[in-house]
Amino acid sequence: MNGCSPDEILNVTVKKGIEKSQMSYKKIMILAFLGGAFIALGYLAYIRVAGNMPHEWGSLPHLIGASVFPIGLILILLGGGELITGNMMVVGTAWFARKVSFVNLAINWLLVTFFNLLGAIFVAYLFGHVIGLTEGVFTEKTVMTAQAKVDASFIQAFISGIGCNWLVGISVWLSFGAKDFAGKILAIWFPVMIFVLIGFQHVVANFFVIPAAIFLGKLTWIDFLFNVIPVWLGNAAGGAILVGGLYSLAYYQKNDEEQRVSSTEEKFFHQAISKRAN
Repeated sequence: MNGCSPDEILNVTVKKGIEKSQMSYKKIMILAFLGGAFIALGYLAYIRVAGNMPHEWGSLPHLIGASVFPIGLILILLGGGELITGNMMVVGTAWFARKVSFVNLAINWLLVTFFNLLGAIFVAYLFGHVIGLTEGVFTEKTVMTAQAKVDASFIQAFISGIGCNWLVGISVWLSFGAKDFAGKILAIWFPVMIFVLIGFQHVVANFFVIPAAIFLGKLTWIDFLFNVIPVWLGNAAGGAILVGGLYSLAYYQKNDEEQRVSSTEEKFFHQAISKRAN
């Protein structure tokens, strides 16, 4: 099998979580800005594809749009970038393994969130508004998509965020287990496409689409704030707990058991050698 087993993926994830928590602020700021911009570009591609198709086609435009959205996470994981939803799982896993302090986890999450926001708004304003790529014939799709996000209640947005980052976290997890670019792309593509198809909410994607509607004068920054807080919390729960936490619980228990068996075998081995020597 050209890939890692789940317990090997866990070790890779913990190592990457430690590296992310020790990254310099300068590097975090640059890579998180890129991460936010890349997700925004993926969402922009979704709007440009799905927003110009006939309504009579039903859900087909949504399917086609969802199939191009994963380019954002592919660019981040293969080309370089920091994404808060990925870090919620990765740094969260390192924290569950007691390799990262809660303070370092919190600093990483907050910095990456802020610069993801800057990157996403950069794309929403410069490409979406100034060039007009989310406006004109695409205005209806942009506003309709953003309105659906902000119309969700706090609990609905929170639960939707959980579902989203359960799938995004799994896509990052699977990409760590692949050994080549082709495998990593496939590992990323399908879980991310499915979360978009279902309609789960991703906080960085919302950093793009809701401001795009705000620049059109259709929504407000209060709408934005009331949406991204529960979605961020839900994303944290989905990535850190349902992926990082559960896999840590499963595979660290296994590793602890193996270590106990190994220690017992080593003890008997040394006793046997000692008796033979005597």
